[in-house]
Amino acid sequence: MTGQRIISPSDIAPEAESATGESAPAASSPPAPARYPVPDMAQGAGLTRVAGFAGGVYRREDSIKRSRFIVSVAHAPDTATARAFTDAVRAEFADATHNCWAFAAGPPGETGRIGCSDDGEPHGTAGRPMLQQLLHGGVGEVAAVVTRYFGGVKLGTGGLVRAYAAMARLGLDGLPLRQRIVPARVSVVLAHGRAGALRRLLPVYEAAIQSELHGADVECIIGLPVEHAAAFMAAVIDMAAGEALVEVLPPAED
Repeated sequence: MTGQRIISPSDIAPEAESATGESAPAASSPPAPARYPVPDMAQGAGLTRVAGFAGGVYRREDSIKRSRFIVSVAHAPDTATARAFTDAVRAEFADATHNCWAFAAGPPGETGRIGCSDDGEPHGTAGRPMLQQLLHGGVGEVAAVVTRYFGGVKLGTGGLVRAYAAMARLGLDGLPLRQRIVPARVSVVLAHGRAGALRRLLPVYEAAIQSELHGADVECIIGLPVEHAAAFMAAVIDMAAGEALVEVLPPAED
């Protein structure tokens, strides 16, 4: 048996979904991180439910020059979820003056799956400043809707930009979070006598056996964080003195 390593980052990184949203600026994105924080809507203070949206919603409120502002934030792992969330909040506050929204449905800072809307506010004064706060807030897969009930005092374009940006920041402040670990799957085929050594490697790389087949050799599917995949594969080849086959499989779906 000869060793084979397939460790190109393009092989072990999940492909990005391509989508554009209303008023979304085009930009290139840095390589996606292997783990990053995302909203945790299973726990935390300030969570509520909104009709028409399956997930939890984190909500804060403030008053700016007599206008009532409400920010609603949700986990948006994809553009469809982000759209469902914004539609649900807009329906909930259908009597509001504006329901401006923004989402960034990828890792922090990634611009491949973003969107925003001013919802009737002057162009560029609401959705775009909200989106900038989401992109640079250190949280991935997040969507926000800022609802405004006009209080009779005009804010001007500069005041609107500051107000909507501040509300997006408020929505991120105190938001319950969890770690999103990008998964990888590695196929390992080796001799039965090497199986014990393989198992001893697993904790070092936060890896776990997902399936195991015993025949002439031991064939295992290993799940682990994508950031450890290349090092794990190299360690398996070294442990087996080259007598192992290792191969990256398509990323497991969440």
